[in-house]
Amino acid sequence: MSVANNDKAPLPSDLYDEKYFLTACEGYEEFTQSEGEHLSRRLREAFAFANVAPGMCVLDLGCGRGEIVRHVVRLGARSYGLDYSEAAVSLSQRVMQEEPGEHGIMRGDAKMLPFSSGMFDRVLMFDVVEHLHPWELDACLTEVKRVLKPQGQIIIHTAPNRWYDAYAYPIVRQMRRLMGQGARYPANPRALNVEINTEVHVNEQDILRMRRVLTRAGFRSVKVWLDTPPQHRNEGTLFSALRYIAFNWIPFAWFFEREVFGVGTK
Repeated sequence: MSVANNDKAPLPSDLYDEKYFLTACEGYEEFTQSEGEHLSRRLREAFAFANVAPGMCVLDLGCGRGEIVRHVVRLGARSYGLDYSEAAVSLSQRVMQEEPGEHGIMRGDAKMLPFSSGMFDRVLMFDVVEHLHPWELDACLTEVKRVLKPQGQIIIHTAPNRWYDAYAYPIVRQMRRLMGQGARYPANPRALNVEINTEVHVNEQDILRMRRVLTRAGFRSVKVWLDTPPQHRNEGTLFSALRYIAFNWIPFAWFFEREVFGVGTK
């Protein structure tokens, strides 16, 4: 697909090498510890919203290491994974090589899905949206809608919440600097914990933007909501109270919760 109207070119696939999937991509610790048998808290929660049932046909779009593809097939569904990274395809094929049931792993472009129309009951996009430029995401969702069955659903998880990076993170960083912890909080929030995100995160969402994108693609019954990782910190009564307010009171939660979930129906 040509790049026009000043649209940015897709990220090169070689950014997503095996090292990325085993040291930076969400869920890598659980994957390396359990060989993919256990999902990270984030992936487990996102997967639960798919309500995969026996007999369904499910596509994991941006399948990464392949653990979601394996969890789908073990529920008795037909399970397919697609990724444009050669390393991801190789990892996923290794994960799936001894799994029974109907499944397949292939390399492909999310903007031109190699599947027939109306094939899938569910399309899962976990931690993929933030890697697609806006024009790519629009093209991808058009294809997702095409390959879904009537009443089929797309389930999305993406992070971080754009409003967290833009508005909450500067406050958090300043407080941590005053506490002498500034070295752990870089000026660029994309570099927090995972440096490569400064290169591969190009399209963070917020609840309004995610809703608009899904609605524009023609999905119905769109639901978008926020969540955040558990905050198991013991920093005194004041910080516990502030954290509770930030993550539970509206409108503060719109800015401090870090993860965006979305569901849309064809």
